[in-house]
Amino acid sequence: MTKATGSSIAFLLAFLVIIVWALLGPVFNYSDTWQLVINTGTTIITFLMVFVIQQSQNKDTIAIQIKLNELIAATSTASNRLIDVEDLTADELETLKKFYIKLAMLAKKEDDIHATHSIDDATVLHDQKKQARHPRKTDPLKKDKFSGSGNKE
Repeated sequence: MTKATGSSIAFLLAFLVIIVWALLGPVFNYSDTWQLVINTGTTIITFLMVFVIQQSQNKDTIAIQIKLNELIAATSTASNRLIDVEDLTADELETLKKFYIKLAMLAKKEDDIHATHSIDDATVLHDQKKQARHPRKTDPLKKDKFSGSGNKE
């Protein structure tokens, strides 16, 4: 149905109807009835097309979701938590959005845009890099917890 209504033939048919209607204007003395015919016709067709367009969008959305789910499932570094994300509630989606905002903030701190792939990876990698850049400073007078001796150098 959506292919037929979006085809060139459908456009030409609609254009032809308007041309015929316009040519009949002088025959009907551009009466109120003549105007009512086109107004009623276009209103009915517009009303029906809303449902055709919605059906087409629903079908396209499902197809896109299936393709995205396949990409997520096939990619080893992708988070499988995102499969069927469209079924989450608005609150759950908002929570998930906050995770990705956090991921974006962590990614801004990275030198390599390919360094992180998920929230879990990003958090662990960020913590590791943070510890490497700023190792814990130990008090030379405190005992080393591994050897029991002081950290005197």
